[in-house]
Amino acid sequence: MAPDRLTGDVVEAMATAGIFRLRGVLVGTVAFQTYAGHLGVRLPGASLQTGDADFAQHYSISSSVEDSLPPILEILRSVDPTFREIPHRSDPLRVTQFQNASRYKVEFLTPNRGSDDYTDNASPMPALGGASAQPLRFLDFLIHEPIRTVMLHRSGVPVTVPSPQRYAVHKLIVASRRQSDPNGIAKREKDIYQASLLVEALHATRRQDDLAEVFAEAWGRGQHWREAIQKGLRLTPPKKREEVEETIRKALSEVGEELDGFTLSTKS
Repeated sequence: MAPDRLTGDVVEAMATAGIFRLRGVLVGTVAFQTYAGHLGVRLPGASLQTGDADFAQHYSISSSVEDSLPPILEILRSVDPTFREIPHRSDPLRVTQFQNASRYKVEFLTPNRGSDDYTDNASPMPALGGASAQPLRFLDFLIHEPIRTVMLHRSGVPVTVPSPQRYAVHKLIVASRRQSDPNGIAKREKDIYQASLLVEALHATRRQDDLAEVFAEAWGRGQHWREAIQKGLRLTPPKKREEVEETIRKALSEVGEELDGFTLSTKS
């Protein structure tokens, strides 16, 4: 499914400027929109709506590539002159988000594998044209071994996105960490919906082995990861949860993976 025109223009402008050449990764719902074409399946339009575009990059890459994008604000204003910088909430001298007059946002993210103390700090990113990035937990898992595909916009825009199997498992994890306010609940429901759609699509396209491998990887990262996955599964509507769990169990069995605690915990 093609993105809306503004999203397509923003991603195309960022791609032309070199975000993917500098090993940036398009994440979030805009990345999800590319999976229908990549997997050769139909994905419901309700799961594809968004009002932002998110890009991720490892700090280690940003600091070592010895290259940089042009100023981000300059790139975005070539698409819409109303884009402006949004000062970071805890460090007003840094900017991780940009917003236009219609409140469409472009945000930059980076993995946080250190202390939670870094969560509220903006990370300087030398390769991002003056922008900083918001550190996020679990993002390193999502953007590991990304794939190249094409976003359906104009004549096609080559993009780098997370693999669909990592996106699915990551959505189960982040759903468990959403706030309980109306906005958080809406995002959580969208997370679960997208995760279940991708599990179904991976099964339908016989790529469940890929799903099993990344699920086992996440499960093996420790108790906090397991608890997040378990909670994400519990948040899934009962009928859909049974389908998701059964697909995962069969996939794990097919690749010879036995995960300690998985069967008992998800049937609770």
